[in-house]
Amino acid sequence: MRIPRRRAVLAAALLGTVLAAAGGPAAGAAPVRPHASTFTDDFDGAAGSAPDGNKWVHEIGDNGGNNHELEYYTDSTSNAALDGNGNLVITARKENPANYSCWYGSCQYTSARLNTSQSFSQAYGHFEARIKIPAGQGMWPAFWALGDNIGSAGWPGCGELDIMENVGFEPGTVHGTMHGPGYSGAAGPGAAYSLPNGQAFADDFHTFALDWSPNQVVWSVDGNAYETRTPADTNGNPWVFDHPFFLILNLAVGGDWPGSPDGNTPFPARMVVDYVHASSADSADQLAGTVRH
Repeated sequence: MRIPRRRAVLAAALLGTVLAAAGGPAAGAAPVRPHASTFTDDFDGAAGSAPDGNKWVHEIGDNGGNNHELEYYTDSTSNAALDGNGNLVITARKENPANYSCWYGSCQYTSARLNTSQSFSQAYGHFEARIKIPAGQGMWPAFWALGDNIGSAGWPGCGELDIMENVGFEPGTVHGTMHGPGYSGAAGPGAAYSLPNGQAFADDFHTFALDWSPNQVVWSVDGNAYETRTPADTNGNPWVFDHPFFLILNLAVGGDWPGSPDGNTPFPARMVVDYVHASSADSADQLAGTVRH
């Protein structure tokens, strides 16, 4: 059994949980076809420069109070920077105790968590990122989304859509999950996608996507749809996927689900993001939400 995953460290109290509880995909589900582009970041820029502050907000602080994670999120370019080759690199580092005891609190590791809460949120459409995740026990990379009404509805009332999560002890598997009131944490409907023939996601880039319409959410990896969820999966609880969500990228270290790093975990660990794109659904879908740029 997995327990709720993480608390956002913004003053706005952005919260989340993670778990890919048992649940199967609907066979043959087809993603919604995307329409007009609504958000694009191809991470072009000089090597060592910070991600675009007009698109991404850094969450800063110790996230260990939730899920027993071990990282401290910073806004330093040592933890999140462009590489000059069209990628964003989120880097988890094992810090020298002489450094982290000063301002990282009790955190031995630093990393980064970025979101679009102040620049972009959208209800329905296609959301996609091409990512190369890090390898190693204790690593926890994620691409996910939270309802932008979290300030008023709280979590899980705001809803959460985990587009991609990986825990380092499962190098060839990623998880897609949804969370809402009455179906959060271990009860969050989700499914796993595994690469064939013992391949590992850390070996190459892969494309992780979510296609969302009013009564259906479809997850895919490299264009292969592997999970479909509808209001029938909430067991009579409210379907809260009817309003805009914002996007999140982060690389956590440790926690109750992935466990702690061990002596074989390589540091620094890097989550390399080639792009993040979003596009609208059709005009009828857009009636229930807004796009904010």
